[in-house]
Amino acid sequence: MKKILLGAGILFLASCNNDVNSVAEQPETQPQQLSGKRVCPSDLMRDKILSMDPAARARVNAIEEFTQQRLSDIKVGKVLDDGTVEIPVVFNVVYNTDNENVSDARLQSQIDVLNRDYGATNSDISNTPSEFVPVKAGDTKIRFRLEKTVRKQSSTTVWTPDENKMKSASTGIVATSPDNYLNIWIVNKMTNGTLGYAYYPGTIDASLDGVVIGAPYIGTGSGTSAPFNLGRTATHEVGHYLNLPHLWGSYDVGCQTDYSNDTPASPGPNYGVPSYPLNRVCSGVSRSQIFMNYMDYVDDRAMIMFTTNQRQRMQAVVSISGPRSGLRLY
Repeated sequence: MKKILLGAGILFLASCNNDVNSVAEQPETQPQQLSGKRVCPSDLMRDKILSMDPAARARVNAIEEFTQQRLSDIKVGKVLDDGTVEIPVVFNVVYNTDNENVSDARLQSQIDVLNRDYGATNSDISNTPSEFVPVKAGDTKIRFRLEKTVRKQSSTTVWTPDENKMKSASTGIVATSPDNYLNIWIVNKMTNGTLGYAYYPGTIDASLDGVVIGAPYIGTGSGTSAPFNLGRTATHEVGHYLNLPHLWGSYDVGCQTDYSNDTPASPGPNYGVPSYPLNRVCSGVSRSQIFMNYMDYVDDRAMIMFTTNQRQRMQAVVSISGPRSGLRLY
């Protein structure tokens, strides 16, 4: 989607759930409506941060300015890639029952999914429609390794995302060096059917930074919950952590910028497993949707790729001078 000026339109906090909502601008071809679909009410959480913390707004605007300048410098050859970055991951498993204490095997399977998806070695990437092959990212040069797992039993049966109580010493697990590790909290269940959520760079105190995912949606194999059983909830949420907005820019408005000029304008999320081509309308123009992108809300089996500009945005974030450069230290 075409870039626009910085401002309140930048998405700050993203959370994914399976509630039923509608987009503001109706497409010519309405996406398939399903129960248990992936939906993110990020606008409400974003507005809460904006209204309460102007310093966060200033930080994120500065990060976006840095990102756009780096993308411009890459385009004209002023800077090069900083090389492959291997991000150390800490899984913080906060469980109520033994069945919710996700196994080591499933945690490793999630790392494997992230490495395939971010390395473009996932087998289903070959399903990319020919229309979008020219913008397909290929290898993002971002990898993940499991550094350690911390486990804690809790009496909490349902968590409220924006309270972040799973990150407290009294009710959950405190983050491990969040400037240097990607902390992923795994909890048994969240309100409103939430699948997961993540904070964008610069938006929140470091102690709360990271990703939260519901136990049924982490990794692959036994214990996961279809249609979100292929580990792509983490792929999507880590994308937010690395500064990728949703394709439509704002959940309740749509047709806004996602700061990547190689993703078609979108009026809002797509769900389920759409059939290609899927055309939807923004500003009176019908456009083919890149619904197979990891930053849409389709089912796990329909998500298969990032775009070139999305790759560049993530590389900027983890670059030597980027806002998540601390992930390079370990």
